[in-house]
Amino acid sequence: MVSDADRRRNQLGEAAVALGLSVSPAMLDRLMDYLQMLQRWNKVYNLTALRDPDEMLSHHLMDCLAMLPALKRHAASRVDDASGAAPAGTLRLLDVGSGAGLPGVVIAVLHPEWPVRCVDTVAKKASFIRQVGAELRLPNLQSLHARVENLDPASGVYDVITSRAFASLADFTAWSSKVLAPQGVWLAMKGKPPTDEPAPPGVQMFHVEHLQVPGLEAQRCLVWMRRTDR
Repeated sequence: MVSDADRRRNQLGEAAVALGLSVSPAMLDRLMDYLQMLQRWNKVYNLTALRDPDEMLSHHLMDCLAMLPALKRHAASRVDDASGAAPAGTLRLLDVGSGAGLPGVVIAVLHPEWPVRCVDTVAKKASFIRQVGAELRLPNLQSLHARVENLDPASGVYDVITSRAFASLADFTAWSSKVLAPQGVWLAMKGKPPTDEPAPPGVQMFHVEHLQVPGLEAQRCLVWMRRTDR
């Protein structure tokens, strides 16, 4: 008989294949270890409203996996930046309001060559992400306990700044603008397309990409934005 853990691992692997992602067995192991950590910590620290591990799998891990093909295409389209800090094909990524590390941890697992920073104002959530990085041996993952608007661009700017169920597009872009690289983009994961949410001043909403999350009957889209003065 297949255990629940093995069943979930198989479902996650099938979702990755459906999305056209190349996920090694070691990556699947890390993602399943992350799911177990999320369940364990959630009993004490209330990191997410979801309690059922199957729902965590579909609504969190698979949901975040669905944005990886778009990120990979964007990374492949980049050229070397002037500083040489981010070679073509790589991304310096900041996940704002990361919460339990979604999507930052999932991105860091699948792309160990990308430096991923997760920022959150809640200390227990930042601590959880820090522990995930240690236990899953992800040297590319860093947890920041801070308000995103207080981050110092002298400490680093980012090619992509992501958010998932974080704030309005106006607040998301305004608060993180100073740490966006000159040719960087914002990438907000939303449910329904933001037809009632216009692009903030100085920001161009240049693409809304519809997503199909394997095993999840819900609307999802990615809102791509950049500065109008780039």
